[in-house]
Amino acid sequence: MNILVIGSGGREHTLCWKLRQSSMVENLFCAPGNGGTAIDAENVEVNVSDHKEVIAFCEESNVDLVIVGPEAPLAVGITDDLEKAGIKVFGPNYAGARLESSKIFAKELMGEYGIPTADFRIFDQIDKARKYLLDVQYPVVVKAYGLAAGKGVIIAQSKEEAIKSAEEMLVDKVFGSAGERIIVEEFLEGEEASILAITDGDNIIPLVTSQDHKRINDGDTGPNTGGMGAYSPAPVITDELYDEINEKVLIPTIKGLKNEGITFRGVLYVGIMMTDSGPKVLEYNVRFGDPETQVVLPRMKSDLAELLMAAASGDISTQTVEWDEREYVCVVLASGGYPGSYEKNKKISGLDEAECEGTLVFHAGTKKDGDEFFTSGGRVLGVVGCGKDIEEAIQNTYRGVEKIQFDGMHYRKDIAYRSLARKK
Repeated sequence: MNILVIGSGGREHTLCWKLRQSSMVENLFCAPGNGGTAIDAENVEVNVSDHKEVIAFCEESNVDLVIVGPEAPLAVGITDDLEKAGIKVFGPNYAGARLESSKIFAKELMGEYGIPTADFRIFDQIDKARKYLLDVQYPVVVKAYGLAAGKGVIIAQSKEEAIKSAEEMLVDKVFGSAGERIIVEEFLEGEEASILAITDGDNIIPLVTSQDHKRINDGDTGPNTGGMGAYSPAPVITDELYDEINEKVLIPTIKGLKNEGITFRGVLYVGIMMTDSGPKVLEYNVRFGDPETQVVLPRMKSDLAELLMAAASGDISTQTVEWDEREYVCVVLASGGYPGSYEKNKKISGLDEAECEGTLVFHAGTKKDGDEFFTSGGRVLGVVGCGKDIEEAIQNTYRGVEKIQFDGMHYRKDIAYRSLARKK
């Protein structure tokens, strides 16, 4: 079959890398792609925000399946438009994508169907938000209701910080329309993990567990980012907790959506906080996580193309997934200054040397010029190592990291520290 992957980050390179291993895939395209996707797929210059242009490309290239990587195209209904044109899509429609594009919709769905989550209040007026924030227990979480590239969540330790965050969202519009309304919710104590599941709208196949590191610096300090690393499995989720999350979160979410008239076909990503009172949902995403994908898909032994086509076609009931039992770690190499302003066009060296036995390199913010690669984004590369245990996986990952250089390169040196501590 012919497949088009939409997106340009590390997630999309990982998807292309995994899809290329399938004997079912004949032609693999990526729009717009990056320097790394060009290794495993054909990058095509298609304006993905112009759905008519995407449809025309699919028709001209006999594309059998479109896989949408990032959340933004899903949030504006690319799936709806492609399906109307008779093109199969892996990724939810506009209504289903609201699980991520509207945190308020997600919270209301959880409340309606008894899915465990933090208590919350919704505000669209700064005066009411200020009044409420003067009289709550701290810390609290202040969230923009819409898409904010992973940066619209502030954990406020004080009244001053919470009110400032609310003012920035509601008054200063730092997140644009995404901050027209805000959610203030209780801060959940515990350890966070990620659960990704493939669903056809009825059936669910949960994938292996993972945990990402969102803060820019070691020890989980500094501002939030799109993710500075990840590892799989996440030992905080035991087999018993895995089953509990499936029964109390995944199944009720898909059934709840169906009850609301929404058939959700794609990836259901759930950010889970393991609290003293059990697992609670922090957030939903409607696509593969980044950088969780970089440690989950390399563990998958089964044919990804077959699985995603089955989901897009509406029936994964006969699908099974086999997993590599080894542990995987991903360290993100970022541009200096990220998640703030940063410079681009820095020459990258050492990529070939980094990819040795037990180590992979997935491109995120890169571009290729001739035979050389240069930085073009905040998160530049994801170095992935595996091993029989977490120690060996960490060792293989950082051995690859040490081979790569570019001006201003920044990375965390403590990825998977929680897994190490839990083991010790």
